[in-house]
Amino acid sequence: MEQKIKKFTIQQNIHQNKRPNLFGRLFRFFVSFFSRSKKHGTTTYNNNNRSKFKKILTYLPTIIIALILAGLIGTLVVYAWVIQELPDPNKLTDRAIAQTTKIYDRTGEILLYEVHGVEKRTIVALDDISLNVRNATIVAEDRDFYSHKGFKVTGYARAFFKNLVSGDRLQGGSTITQQLVKNALLTPEKTYTRKLKELLLSIEIERSFNKDDILKMYLNEIPYGSVVYGIESAAESFFGKTAVNLSLSESALLASLPRSTTYLSPYGSHTDELLARQRWILDNMAELGYITTTEAEEAKNDNILDRIQSKSGNIIAPHFVFYVREQLANELGEQMLERNGLKIITTLDVEKQALAEKIINENYEELKKNNATNAALLSLNPKSGDILAMVGSADYFNDEISGKYNSLLGLRQPGSSIKPLIYSTAFEKGFTPNTVLFDVVTQFSAGANPYIPQDYDGLERGPVTVREALAGSLNIPAVKMLYLAGIDEVINKSLQFGYSTLNDRDRFGLSLALGGAEVKPIEHISAYSIYANDGLFIPTRSVLRVEDHDGKIIIDNSIPPQGKRVLTEQATRQLNSILSDNNSRAYIFGLNSYLQLGDRPTAVKTGTTNSYKDAWTIGYTPSLVTGVWVGNSNGKEMKSGADSSRVAAPIWNSYMRQALANSTYEEFIIPEPVETGKPILDGNKQSQVILKIDSITGLLATEYTPEDLIIEKGFGVPHSILYFIDKKNPLGSSPEKPEEDPMFEFWEKAISEWIKKSDLELENSTPPTLKDNVHLPENLPYINILRPTEGETISSRDIFVDLAINATRGVTEVEFAINGDVFTTLNGYPFSGTIPIPNRFPK
Repeated sequence: MEQKIKKFTIQQNIHQNKRPNLFGRLFRFFVSFFSRSKKHGTTTYNNNNRSKFKKILTYLPTIIIALILAGLIGTLVVYAWVIQELPDPNKLTDRAIAQTTKIYDRTGEILLYEVHGVEKRTIVALDDISLNVRNATIVAEDRDFYSHKGFKVTGYARAFFKNLVSGDRLQGGSTITQQLVKNALLTPEKTYTRKLKELLLSIEIERSFNKDDILKMYLNEIPYGSVVYGIESAAESFFGKTAVNLSLSESALLASLPRSTTYLSPYGSHTDELLARQRWILDNMAELGYITTTEAEEAKNDNILDRIQSKSGNIIAPHFVFYVREQLANELGEQMLERNGLKIITTLDVEKQALAEKIINENYEELKKNNATNAALLSLNPKSGDILAMVGSADYFNDEISGKYNSLLGLRQPGSSIKPLIYSTAFEKGFTPNTVLFDVVTQFSAGANPYIPQDYDGLERGPVTVREALAGSLNIPAVKMLYLAGIDEVINKSLQFGYSTLNDRDRFGLSLALGGAEVKPIEHISAYSIYANDGLFIPTRSVLRVEDHDGKIIIDNSIPPQGKRVLTEQATRQLNSILSDNNSRAYIFGLNSYLQLGDRPTAVKTGTTNSYKDAWTIGYTPSLVTGVWVGNSNGKEMKSGADSSRVAAPIWNSYMRQALANSTYEEFIIPEPVETGKPILDGNKQSQVILKIDSITGLLATEYTPEDLIIEKGFGVPHSILYFIDKKNPLGSSPEKPEEDPMFEFWEKAISEWIKKSDLELENSTPPTLKDNVHLPENLPYINILRPTEGETISSRDIFVDLAINATRGVTEVEFAINGDVFTTLNGYPFSGTIPIPNRFPK
């Protein structure tokens, strides 16, 4: 009985925030310390160095004691100052209820989602909480909980060194008691003062409550995601049962959530990480003897995500909402997001979002006919980076297709939709839309398994321009262009474009040109905004403004960031001119495909991966970029022939037509015309030895050959582009030894074999060696005008002319012109007579 009364008295003192013994103890400590001190005399020695040293040694203990005392006093003063500001640790349940955080559309008027107005919480006794939950929580958060006194020195040491290495501040090192203090009594600020308060309060709580009481308060306090607070609420929300009835696998899953409730949410895109943490907890429970190894394995084999209850409550654009939540949780912290009554104004256009969801739903039956069960759509404003619509799956609430998973945030192969990145990089380097590449089956590597890509239809088209190759999505020319542009240069450009998955250069080869590397769809579609924005990169954004419960602005993105130039205007416009040229792609897709929007200028690119696993259509106008992905969440192949033009393009076309219905038409800026003087870059498909020929004689032209009689002809076997240009400097001099390029032999051989297979007869197989022998100085005609004479005034439109002509090869015809305008001709000797001047010439 006496013990209970004593404990109650201590709690009352803490509850009233009175600590009379603190300063009393300090005062008595110093009085008793000094009362025990003795006055020391001073001994005089001889005035030599030894006596001085002994004198210093005499005072050394006093100095050390003084320093220790000063440090002790400083520590106690800091302790006294901090402890006066500590809240009452007994007021763990007497707190203001957390306010609602609301997420709105871009107008700030339509509520998308509410991080609930009232915390969903049910307080339960420790006996009403499954032992598995208690043990799993201790393993996950604080395995020394029952042995420490509220804090762990080792935890602080680990946190200190982690922070030292990472450069972050105040990370980690918290016990369950400290987490309870942080969640229940302190603000989420990250300062050393708050950390000290957390430590002192933890010690006080450990003195005031037993371990079971602390664990009970912790399990009733901590958030498990969104509006769910406390283990009882978590058990009901996620599994529809009470905390005491949770199974081992369910207990371990719930114990995984407090580490990061948004990132590890079973409704989010990181369920693989959630299950990995659950398995880690189960393994450690077995290791520490809480369960057997057999029990751990059985729990790990439980398909627990199938039993997660559907998320209740009204929600608009769920994939977008949870994308926003995850971003803000990383920026502001879980606690501030979920408990501080924030007002979040996003970039979402509700009308475009509803349109995207409706169109995907309308096309879903057709998708299933092609063995495709999922689709995603992202629509952006390229001028601001705003996400206007985000549909991460065909149906968020359909667990059979993993609908809650946001496919836009995962990894997918882009197929041919990566080609614009390659060609735009090449354009910056000096290659042009008229550059000629040979679309013939080509070996790109030696060895037992050489890389030999094929066009999607298996055909060979011979020499094609880049415009034709990109518009028709031909594969072989794309691989050649990747080699010419340079893999490193293309990867460097991808980093500037915002791709985060192409850093490991050693993984990628020439197959990168055909989408052999995985990308995040959100980054891939966003990259097309650069083309729409004339070469300027603007980061994608989802939030316009965040306000606290008092209306104070915490985040203000209302002014779009200035774009950063990552692609030259000319290269961007060259690319846009190809992707918006419906006539150029008609030989593959036809004039009336889903890749055109009638008279509205639109640029678009498709992509289909091997075995029809992923299908893409990404297109844009100068003010709207939209990308559509179709496939299966589990990576299963679609029906053979289910390419992008069949499954993704109809969704893209329907959305773009309706989303742009009331907007004005916008033209793409036309690129500057390019004439390099190199036939292979200027569209000459002969791609042979190009010679200037006199069209009259068929011989090599000279400086005396009239310009209007000179033509260019190709002679000999056609050569690849490597014969004519240096890939490092395509506009520079031709290579002296093109055969030294590692691809030269492969490319030349492919052209020769194509000529043989095609049974082609080269019209100009032998080049001339002789020079023009007609247009020589001695053969130039001499003409003397006898009438009219120089300076003669002519008053009539009928003029008599008389010419004296001398020419080695003779003259058969003389033309008369005024200011270059030919108006009559005299044929045959003597080239004299009266000629009329037409009325079109003024007198």
